[in-house]
Parts: sequence; C-alpha cells; structure tokens
Amino acid sequence: MKVVVIQEAIIQPDLTAGELSAHWKKLESIPGVNLEIRYPEGYPSPEELHDFIGDAEIVFGIWINGNIINEQFLNRHPNLKYIATLGHGWQTFDVEMTRKRGITITNTIYGTQTIAEYAWALLMEVCHHTASHSDEIKHTNWSDESLQAKFGYVHTPQIELYGKTCGIIGLGSIGFAFAKMAQGFGMNVISYSRHKKEGSQYDFVNQVDFDTLLAESDVISIHAPFTSGTADMINKNSIAKMKDGVIIINTARGGLIAEEDLLAALNSGKIYGAGLDVLREEPPTGDNPLFHSDKTVITGHIAWLTKESRIRACEIAVHNFKAYCEGHPVSVIN
Repeated sequence: MKVVVIQEAIIQPDLTAGELSAHWKKLESIPGVNLEIRYPEGYPSPEELHDFIGDAEIVFGIWINGNIINEQFLNRHPNLKYIATLGHGWQTFDVEMTRKRGITITNTIYGTQTIAEYAWALLMEVCHHTASHSDEIKHTNWSDESLQAKFGYVHTPQIELYGKTCGIIGLGSIGFAFAKMAQGFGMNVISYSRHKKEGSQYDFVNQVDFDTLLAESDVISIHAPFTSGTADMINKNSIAKMKDGVIIINTARGGLIAEEDLLAALNSGKIYGAGLDVLREEPPTGDNPLFHSDKTVITGHIAWLTKESRIRACEIAVHNFKAYCEGHPVSVIN
C-alpha cells in the first residue's frame, strides 16, 4: 500500500528534516508499506496536495477541514482509506460522507504538555513581565551612580497566583495538564467543558457552567476547539460577566475571541492582561490593534514547537496507524 507523508517544513532551530524523516521511516516496518515522504516548503495548497497524494491509500499530514475533506477533493483520490492529521484540532467536515467512503480519519494528540507549558509561560509573562525587566537590567548603565537607586525596583505590578481561581475552558488533555500546573501553584481550579469529565483524576477540578467560570475566575485559560458553537465565545457579553482585572490566556484558536471586544476590555481595565499565541488572522496581513497594547503578550502560534513534540507527533501517528492495521483504530475523529 502506498503511504504518503507530507512533512511540513522545519521551522525551529533544534531539529532537522532528516531527524524527523528517520521517525517516519519506522512506517516501513509495517508489512506492505511503500513509503513516500514529501517535503513542501510551506503547507501545500489543495491543488498541490492532489499531486502529493496521487493514488495513495494512506496519507499523513493533512489539515482536516471542509476545504479538503469534501467530495470534490476526495473524488480525485478514490484509493484513500486512511488520513491522519498531525495536530490535535480540526475544523468542520462532512463526517458522514467520509464514513460512507470507508475512510478512517485520525488526529494526533502529541502536544499536551508542550502547549500547556507554553500557556503557563504566557501567564507568567503577563504576571511578571520578566522580559522587560531583563531588558532594563541589561541595557541600563549601572556605573552611572544616578541610576543605581533604580536597581531592584519593578516597573509593572507583580501578580501572585497562589490562592486565586484559575478557570479553564476546555478540560481536554491540554486543559487538564494546565489545570495540574495551576493546582501546583496553589490555585483554586475550576473548569467548563461541553461534557463533564468523569474519573478520580478530575477530583481537584470543580466543573462548573460557563457563566460561573466567567464570574469566579481570576485567570481564564482557553483550551477549547474552534467550532461554529465556540466562535467568539469571548466577546463583550461574556467579558461583562467576568471579574474586573481578569487575565486571559489563549493557546487554542484565535477565532475563539472577538479581538475588538478584547481590546476594548484591555483599554478599560476590565481585563488586566492577555497572553495570546493565536490570532484571528494568521499571519496578520494588516495592523492588529492588539499589537499596540502594553497589556498583551503575543506570539506567533508556536506553543507546539518543541523538538520533543514534533518527534512525538511522528511516533504517535505511526502508533495510531499500526493500531489501524491491526484492526483496532484509535484517535478516530470521524
């Protein structure tokens, strides 16, 4: 069977394409696999994907959304039986149509710890602004006696999290990892999810409704999927229900927040600060007013980009496919 891996470009300094490919080549240990690894410079367009996929039966590295997982696209690849996205999330697609075609689609839960750690780093930066304090220390001429009295001062409030309430929207794997970090910092942890999580491991989390989370949280960290039901869930109406001075963290999807409403709340002081790794438009093609706020910390959708997480994505995807070949598929999203 022809297996195609679409290996996205290496966009980090501590990993090579060869290192990543070595993990994909473990697929060749599966009987009958004829492996092809493709190396696009960026994520390919739908037309380029047609060329990459060709007559393959198995494809790794497809972004799951309605622009690709539809009848028009799949009609050009009648051999396809298994599609693996290498990410946690996906967008709306015609699930029933893929079932009728006998196609199994899986996701890859590789970045639980990495993304949760990055969300926590954003929170730490909002609370302490360590980067700007470091810049001040390194760029001040401390030999000037008139400046020496400034040493040891802070120019932003320092926020202690102990005893405060952390609200987590979306208690999936990443949200749960973040919850354990909050617990470790001595925070009261509450969460809201579409479905209540069952099991003793969740006992330290008070699972509440959405409005209760908004009203009680000092910090809100978003780990929910982006769907038609969650789009703009953080908006002027939900913000009005929040505590004054709340902190917002988002490492999920930019479309979960109405950015204009977030900016207004930052400007008014309703929201103290926001740590964002995701934006509504990525990359931004115009000026985003959030960039000019000194109450935001913004990075470019890089929470997932550790060497460990990219290698883990390969290993999990290979494991998932082996399970499929053995007749008990896992991580199936359709």
